[in-house]
Amino acid sequence: MKIFGPDSKKPTFAELLGDCTRSAVHLEIHDEHMTSDPGYIAFKAGRNFINHDQAQAWVDVVAPAVARGVAVRRARIVSEPVSDYTRYMHAVAPAFQLAAGEQLRWLPRHLASSLAIPGNPFWVFDDRLVRFSVYDGRGEVIGHQFSEDPAVVELCTTAFEAIWNLATPHDEYQA
Repeated sequence: MKIFGPDSKKPTFAELLGDCTRSAVHLEIHDEHMTSDPGYIAFKAGRNFINHDQAQAWVDVVAPAVARGVAVRRARIVSEPVSDYTRYMHAVAPAFQLAAGEQLRWLPRHLASSLAIPGNPFWVFDDRLVRFSVYDGRGEVIGHQFSEDPAVVELCTTAFEAIWNLATPHDEYQA
């Protein structure tokens, strides 16, 4: 598995998604991470929390892939009652993920107990490449690991599909 630290040259998410022809799936498993995000800080303080430039940047990367026919799906495993961060992610999803054309589902953690799930969040691109996100103890991204190993790809795609099939669509999930 190739590991890229914060200062290493690695493919950007835009490059990875730009190379996709069929699918990009993303599994999130943290109840709270990236807590230094200014939008999250504003949300917790009860202020306007949608960064429209950041949202548009996401839409600009993802929407063209969706328009090309790439199925972009995201599943989030969440503890209940949900954390402040989960409420924030649910609140911003219409401006980010949904506006870009992503499909989004939520799975309460207690329903995931019997599932085999990789230890880190991941993206799988066209069932051929996995990008794991590696976090520090404060929930900040410190790097990525990439794998094209068929067994790793299969583990991630199987886990994602099992979660997706149990999860609730965004518009039906109450955070």
